[in-house]
Amino acid sequence: MSGCNSLAQVQKLVEQLRVEASTERIKISLTAVELVQYCQDHRRSDPLLTGIAASSNPFKDKRSCVLL
Repeated sequence: MSGCNSLAQVQKLVEQLRVEASTERIKISLTAVELVQYCQDHRRSDPLLTGIAASSNPFKDKRSCVLL
């Protein structure tokens, strides 16, 4: 019975490798250039680079903390 199980596992592996081999690949250098261009085009609206105005920050406390 283990030979049958092993054969099924090998068939699954071969099928997975066929799927992976037929996948169309994109050159990494092209993708990196597109990513850099996207970041440069959208840097003005990126809150990590420009910051968030205190008046529009939903996480800022509305009142100050008072210690007694």
